[in-house]
Parts: sequence; C-alpha cells; structure tokens
Amino acid sequence: MPLAAALASGVPVIIGAWFDQMAAGLAGSIGGLVFLYLPTTRLAQRMAVLMACAFGMVASFTLGILSSVYQPLTIPVLAAIAVAVTVICRFYAVGPPGGLFFVMTAAIGAYSPARGVAAAAQVGFVAMGCTLAVLIAFLYSLHALRRRPGATEVPRTFDFAFVIAESVLIGTAVGISLAVAQLLQLQRPYWVPVSCLAVIQAASLREAWVKQLHRIAGTVVGLLVFLLLAMLPLSAIGVGLLLMALTFVIETLVVRNYALAVVFITPLTILLAEAGSLGAIPAGEVMVARLVDTVLGCVVGVAAAACLHSPRIRDGVSARLGRIRARYHFLGKLHE
Repeated sequence: MPLAAALASGVPVIIGAWFDQMAAGLAGSIGGLVFLYLPTTRLAQRMAVLMACAFGMVASFTLGILSSVYQPLTIPVLAAIAVAVTVICRFYAVGPPGGLFFVMTAAIGAYSPARGVAAAAQVGFVAMGCTLAVLIAFLYSLHALRRRPGATEVPRTFDFAFVIAESVLIGTAVGISLAVAQLLQLQRPYWVPVSCLAVIQAASLREAWVKQLHRIAGTVVGLLVFLLLAMLPLSAIGVGLLLMALTFVIETLVVRNYALAVVFITPLTILLAEAGSLGAIPAGEVMVARLVDTVLGCVVGVAAAACLHSPRIRDGVSARLGRIRARYHFLGKLHE
C-alpha cells in the first residue's frame, strides 16, 4: 500500500517534469492524495468511496480557487468546506485522514497564484491526478483482495451532536484560525487551518493536546529535514522521486508513530505547495513561515478542542442547531 500511495503522489510530478510543466505535475500530485482514502472493503465499495472522495477533492480545490477572486471570501468558504467534509466523513465513518486533505487542498487552491485560464487548468490537473490515483487504487485492490477479502460495510448510525453539532464547531474553528492568520498578515496562512484541523480532529482533549505537541515537535525536526533536502541539487524529476520516497516512508510510519510521521509529512507538504517557487524563495523564509503557521494552528486547534469536548458548549450548540432543524423540515430529515 505505501508503494501504491507513493506512485499516486509521485507519478504526476514526474510526468509534469517530463513535459516541462512542473506546476501541472504538482497539482496532479495534490489530487493523488485521494488514494489515502481507499477503504479496506470489497472492490465495488472501494471504488465508489474513492471516486466520491475524488469528486470532493476536485470540488474543494475548485471552491478554493474561486474564493481567491475576493480574498475575504476565503474564510467562510474554507469554514464551510471543513463543516461539509467533516459531516460526510463522520456520517460515512471515513477514517483518518478524515477531512484534512480536503481542507488542505482547498487552502492551497485559495492561495494559488494562478488566475483565469491558468486557474481552470489547475483544476483539470488536480482532476487528472485524482483519476490516476483511482486507477492505481483499482490495480492495487485487485492484488490486495486476492490475498485478503475485503470487509463488509460498517453499519452507520446518525448522532446529531456528533455528526452535525461537532462538525459546525470544527468548521468554525478552522475559519477562526484562518481569520487570525490573515489578521497577523502571515505570508502563507493556508497552513494554519490545516494544522488547526489536524489537532481538533482528535478523539479527546488529551489526545488533541498530545497531538499538538507531536505535530509541533515533528514539524521542527521535519523543517531540518527539509533544509537538508533543499540543499540537494534536485531536478524536476528528482522532486517527483523525492515525493514518492517521502510518501512511502509516511505511509509506513503513520500507523506506528504519528510524531515520527510528521517529520516527513512536513517536507512533503512544503514540496507540494512550494516546489514550483523554491528556487526564488529562500528555504529559511519558507521554514520560518511554516513553523509559525503550525504553532498558531495548533494553539487555535487545542483551544477549539477544549470547546468541542466541553459538554456544556457542545450540548448548547447541539440544542440550538436542533431547534433550527425542527424549524426547517428538510434539515430534520438530513439523516435519511
């Protein structure tokens, strides 16, 4: 599986480098992240889930690109995306990484320098990366299911507080984190909501606190790894091979030690978002910006997690949303 995931993220970059279209390859690599949502079920359900996630990835990037036309729109758009993907992932019991990569994709799109026809082309390249990832997932699944049969579908139960109320709180926290980043005029604010969401998705406040420490510590070490990699004389194809190697290592480690996986997630995500401009921007500037964004996002995420896991706040939000659901009948039938 780590090898298949590495191919899904690295092959688009190599193809883009071959045709001297690095930006296109990086956009395709972002779409390749959809492979990580492949469930361990039967083949038909695997493909249905992955194609639905591919649509969500493309839609998230498209909405992010559109929100960049008028920058104040970015905050409510990212917050709404965070709410929507969290609701869907919780209702359908989608495991980690949950809504993280959808929000990350939307955030990268929102701060992409592409405009007009170039922006539309970027959406197409993300879609092509998703398509390649689905194809790789199909071939991988044919091999994997020969060795081990897929699990049956997990029965779903609808809990309004868990699926709706907590998702609204999570989306609000993502929007607040981005608003704080914009108020502070950070150069690359898109990493703040991503870090916030990564922390607040924890199952408990204690887990959120531990995850914050792991993420900050892993980011610090990961930035040192990125500095070493940035010193290498990498060609465009070399960047693609490096992305494949990092993805392989991450998928091998993430189920064993999250903090150690973050060490390699940090250079991977920097390369995905910044590889096209690393030659023009000093590596030190990128590192400082990423560290500040991560710390700020984690702090907001832990504060939001404290609210999320407070019975008083969670029950209050759930009660108010419940009254809205009762007023509008179509929301009352949402779980159906």
